[in-house]
Amino acid sequence: MDWFFVLFLVSLFFNARAAFKLLLDWKGMVTTCRFVEDAYEALDALPDEAALAAAPAAPVFVHLVPAYYEPAIANTVAALLASRYPHDRLHVVVATRAEEEQAPHPAMEATTAELVRRFRDGLPPWQQKMLTLAVAPAAPGRKAHQLNWALRRETLHAALGDDHDPARVWIGVSDADSLPDRNTYRWLAGDILAGHDRLAYQGITLSLGNFDRLDHRGRVCAMQQSSIFIRVSIARLINEARRLAWFARLRARAPRLAAAVRPVFEFCFRRSQICLGHNQFVRLDVLRSLGGFPTSGATEDSTLGYALGGRGLVMGALPMLELVDLPETKEKMVRQNARWYKGVLDDVAFLVGAWRAEPSAYNLAQLCRHVGNKVIEWPIAAIVYPIVGFLGWHLAYRFADRPLLFVLGIAFPSISLGLTIWVGGIVTQDLIESLTPYFPRPVSVARTTLAAKFWGTFRCQTYWLLATRGAWRVLLALARSGGFEAAKTDRVSTRSR
Repeated sequence: MDWFFVLFLVSLFFNARAAFKLLLDWKGMVTTCRFVEDAYEALDALPDEAALAAAPAAPVFVHLVPAYYEPAIANTVAALLASRYPHDRLHVVVATRAEEEQAPHPAMEATTAELVRRFRDGLPPWQQKMLTLAVAPAAPGRKAHQLNWALRRETLHAALGDDHDPARVWIGVSDADSLPDRNTYRWLAGDILAGHDRLAYQGITLSLGNFDRLDHRGRVCAMQQSSIFIRVSIARLINEARRLAWFARLRARAPRLAAAVRPVFEFCFRRSQICLGHNQFVRLDVLRSLGGFPTSGATEDSTLGYALGGRGLVMGALPMLELVDLPETKEKMVRQNARWYKGVLDDVAFLVGAWRAEPSAYNLAQLCRHVGNKVIEWPIAAIVYPIVGFLGWHLAYRFADRPLLFVLGIAFPSISLGLTIWVGGIVTQDLIESLTPYFPRPVSVARTTLAAKFWGTFRCQTYWLLATRGAWRVLLALARSGGFEAAKTDRVSTRSR
C-alpha cells in the first residue's frame, strides 16, 4: 500500500471539509443577518403594549437573571424593566447566592442582593411589583441551581398569583451583564399569538457590550465570539426549521418513502440546537417536564438544548439582539472557554443516557456529532488543520504526474486558507457592522485605523487559539488530578470602577 497516497487522500478530505465548513459559516452569517434585518424592519407591525394588555392570550414572562458578584446588575435589571410590554405581564427575578452574603467581594460596595434591593427601593411602586429577589441558600451548585431555586413554586406564586397557567407563562434567562432589546417580548408575543406553536426560543447574543473597553486582541475576539452565535447557533435553528418543513412536505406527499428515509434524514441532516444561557425563553410547562434546568454539568444551557431536541422540540430563532460583555483579559477568555469545554465533556454522559433511553437515529447523531465536533475537534483543530494544510501542499508534488490530484492537492489548502481570512477576518466584520443600527444601545465596532484593520483581518484566529488553550487546560487538569473546577468569569474588577 502506498502510504503517501493514503495520507494525501486524508489531507485532501480534511482540507476540503475545512473549506466547505467555512462556506457554510459564510452562508449562515448571511442567513442570520437577513433574518435580523427583516424582523427589525417589521417592528411596526407587531402588537403594541395596549393591544397586548387587551389580549387575554398574551403570554406572561418571568425573566430570570442569575447573579453572583455582579456590581453592574442594576443595568441589566433596568433594561429588562424598560421593555415595551404590559407591566402586569412581565416579572423579573434576580437569583443570587447566600455564599456571597457570607463572603462579600472586597471590591464591591455591597453584595449583589443588596444592590438589587437598593435598586428596587428607588423604583416607583408599579415597577417594584415587577422585580423579585431570590437568594438561594448556601449549598453546592452552579448557575442551574440558582435558576431552579428562582423557579420554585413559592417564588412564582408570589410573582404571578395562585391561578397562573404554566402553558401561558414563559421563562426567560439573561446573564447579569446582558443588555436586551426593548422589543424582545413584543416579538415573542406576536409570534406566540400567531399560533406558530414554538415552545422554546433562542435569541441572538453579541459579545460587544464592553467593546469600547477592549484592546486590539479583545476586539478581534469579541467579533469572533459574536460570529459563533450568528453563523452557527441561530443559523442552525433557522435552517433546522426549513429542513423539518421540507420533510413534513415529503411525508404528506409520500408517507411510505418518508418513513423509510426518516432514520437517514435524522442521522445525516438533523442538527442539535444550541442554547446559549441568555436571551433564551422556554415555556414553563415544558421546563417543568424536563425537571427544570439541567444540573448535571458545568453548563446548563447546552444540556438544555440537547434535552429539548431529545423530546422532539425545535427551538424558534428569535431575531432580537442582546449585548453581553466579553472577558477583558486573555486569562479570563481562556477561563471562560475552559468552563464551556468542561460543559462539553459533561454533556457526553447526558447524551449517552438519552441514547440508551431512546436509541433513535437523532439521539445517536447528537451523540456522535457532539463527540466528534466538540470533544475531539475543539482541542486539536488549531493544530491539525495547519498541519493538514501543509501536508496537502507538500504531498501534492508527489503526484505532479497526475494533474487532477495535483490541482486538488494544491487548491483545497489554498482555498481553505483564503476563506479563513476572508470569512473570519473580512465578512464577519462587515456583517456584524451591518447589524449595528439594531443594537440595544449605540456601539461602534468599525475598524477606524490601519492597525485595527490589519490585526482584525490577520489575527482572526486569535480567539480560537485561546479557546484551544481553555480546552487543554481542562484535559490536563483531568489527567493530573481527575477533576476540574470551572471558575466563574470575574467581572468585578472591571465593572466596579
